[in-house]
Amino acid sequence: MASLSSRPRRASGDDEMAGGEMADVKAARAIPLANRGSDPLAAASTEGPAYGPTLSSAEGRATGQEASERLGPGRALALSDFSPPEITAAERFVRFAYRLGVPGSTLAAPFRKPPKLRLLATVETPLAGDRVSGVALRAGHFLVHGLKAPIAQVDFAPAARLAPPLERMVHGFEWLRDLAASAPREQCMQTAETILSAWLDANPRPGKGAAWNVGNAGKRLLAWMVHAPLILSGPDKALRTRVLSCAADTARWLDRNISRAEDRLNETAGWCAIIAAGLLLPDGKPRRLFGEAGLIRTLGELTSDDGGLLSRSPLGQMEAITLLIDLSACYRATRRDPPQAVEAMLQMLVPPLLSLTHADGSLGNWQGAGAVSAEKVSALVSASGVRTRPLRDARQWGYQRVSAGKAVLQFDAGPPSLARHARSGCASTLAFELSDRGQRIIVNCGGAAFAGGQVPMRVESGLRATAAHSTLVLDDANSTAVLINGKLGSGVSEVEVDRRTLAAERGGTSTRLEASHNGYAQRYGLIHRRILLMRDDGSELRGEDLLLPEGRKGKRGKVPFAIRFHAGPGIELGLSEDGKGAGLALPDGSYWQFLAGAGALEEGELLIEESMWVDGGGRPHATQQLVMQGMVSRGGGSFSWLLKKMG
Repeated sequence: MASLSSRPRRASGDDEMAGGEMADVKAARAIPLANRGSDPLAAASTEGPAYGPTLSSAEGRATGQEASERLGPGRALALSDFSPPEITAAERFVRFAYRLGVPGSTLAAPFRKPPKLRLLATVETPLAGDRVSGVALRAGHFLVHGLKAPIAQVDFAPAARLAPPLERMVHGFEWLRDLAASAPREQCMQTAETILSAWLDANPRPGKGAAWNVGNAGKRLLAWMVHAPLILSGPDKALRTRVLSCAADTARWLDRNISRAEDRLNETAGWCAIIAAGLLLPDGKPRRLFGEAGLIRTLGELTSDDGGLLSRSPLGQMEAITLLIDLSACYRATRRDPPQAVEAMLQMLVPPLLSLTHADGSLGNWQGAGAVSAEKVSALVSASGVRTRPLRDARQWGYQRVSAGKAVLQFDAGPPSLARHARSGCASTLAFELSDRGQRIIVNCGGAAFAGGQVPMRVESGLRATAAHSTLVLDDANSTAVLINGKLGSGVSEVEVDRRTLAAERGGTSTRLEASHNGYAQRYGLIHRRILLMRDDGSELRGEDLLLPEGRKGKRGKVPFAIRFHAGPGIELGLSEDGKGAGLALPDGSYWQFLAGAGALEEGELLIEESMWVDGGGRPHATQQLVMQGMVSRGGGSFSWLLKKMG
């Protein structure tokens, strides 16, 4: 099949060689990291430090190695083998004419009167909503990330100023899925019709404002198509006519305005709605053909080569999967098979999402997400019909995952997304999360995407900052600029990544991850490199954070640094008597120890500070964090540490 990508496919470290041409491409892409001979976690050690965070020579023999690779922000672009479904020459002409503005009824049946508006099929989506939110709707409230908003007090006007999560709920009609899951249809129809009538009164025709951005309009129309029995089965024929008329108007509005989408994910929502309207409204074949071509093209520009969205957002990943699940249900309702590219995209989207799950199946707190529950992730994957395992090395998406025994390590080893792709973008480069048997030990704060619910809007930018993640911060400055509206600015532009497996003489193996970024190079002349070494039984994580001068000669002076380790919910922290270590008492009764390496605190100290962690329901929890802080020379420095399970 012909490629729709206008940009070449980037070879990753896992690609197999396919002839000399592919070998040349891969060789040009893979750039090794600098000589690591002086790094404590790479070099042989004869004496060892007073504590244990460095790697001895006996444990340092590599058994397998993946080529390191430099990844820039535009590193993974489009799918190279997706094309629209095969169509005849006549269908190609119909699609072209529809794109030029010829009405669908004229193209579908030019010599007869346009048929009456009606739905041609009933859709049954395999994805259920949140029952608790649905019950709250029947009780008269929108429940958005733990915050109740009385329906009677909500302003449905397109220009109304609503908190972003409530705005998406109200104008995107995401609540229909939750309402449908709360009770039998007969008990939900009155609530659905009440809210729908209020919305139609405030939005009688297409216009401007939040109700009429492409993302909300697309999700709203798709929700009406999928959950039509909930809003069209009542005795009010006038309301039914209004809804069908508004649905047709929305579809025509999307036909004309789809190119104005805020980002590729919102554009995907618009195309899915256009196709659904083409499938379920009369004389829709021209619209369906038009939508399929647009959707396949957009899908090719939405993801990296390994299936991760270019926004790097797990919430965006879940939204994309949800859209394609509902669209596939619309196809099956009309006894059609979804295009092969739609099913192939679902197969690609699920493994990267699973790479950010901990051992209990819940999501890590990345790019503004909270700890989305295992039940919600499992239900989504089950509804997709995809059976797969987590992607271990999502190098193009930018995340590394290590599963060792019952422990899981997640590592952000990719540059931040470009501004045009970012959604609640975070300056989280080289941050990590660690869990053991489902208990989160080291986390990121997360929750920026839920701001406007129980998470106050005033802390949204703070939750996206580098300091809200478990990584190193220089001078309390973000490694990448955090801008308004979820966007990111200048900062990290390159990340170098290396992953390998090491064997120990005593048996067993360890996974070694090494990555570096240049986010502080321009301001402070320093490169941050982080090395993580995870034992295969999950009982020990050794780490080292290095600050290396960008040029041959470092700058004079010193700069403040802080290496933050945000502890998971329910963990009690306590400093050791010498102030160079700490104990972590977990809620399940297990105990971990943190030790700073020899020399790591020569000009610094280890502190316990307050922190915050946001769960999957958008509820903030008070937690604590360990902070290694002090002053470091602009000529560079090295800080090693150890996390070890004691029992």
